[in-house]
Amino acid sequence: MTTWTERLAQLDIALPPVAAPVAAYVPAVRVGNQVWTSGQLPLVQGSLPATGKVGAEVSAEQAADLARQCALNALAAVDDLVGIDNVARVIKLVGFVSSAPDFTGQPGVINGASELIGEVFGDAGEHARSAVGVTALPLDAPVELELVVELTSGLDS
Repeated sequence: MTTWTERLAQLDIALPPVAAPVAAYVPAVRVGNQVWTSGQLPLVQGSLPATGKVGAEVSAEQAADLARQCALNALAAVDDLVGIDNVARVIKLVGFVSSAPDFTGQPGVINGASELIGEVFGDAGEHARSAVGVTALPLDAPVELELVVELTSGLDS
């Protein structure tokens, strides 16, 4: 069986370093056989590639790419805490989209993250999801993402 690390390599995807928290929290927490990530911004090497509202300063297509980066950052947080190969499945993805008042394409934006999860995990990546429009996000980020994963039963507590 191919490991998730091997699958990432097949897809030519490298997990980034874990993004440093921008306030008083940790990137991810393990609870029993689950890992819950904190909200992950689309940080690349410590900075945001774009800021502003989706549907105004940021296009939906650009925001979908940023949502993909959020998912990579979330996976990096999981990997750092427990090792990505210990993930049994993805349970839930929650995406927040900083939206212009008339923007209603939040599901399409968060597809950028969901599609990455599907590429990496296949059937084990089928997840419940919320895509929520919000007025503003930290650092004026266009998107933010939370991820919940289930761990394999063989992982020591």
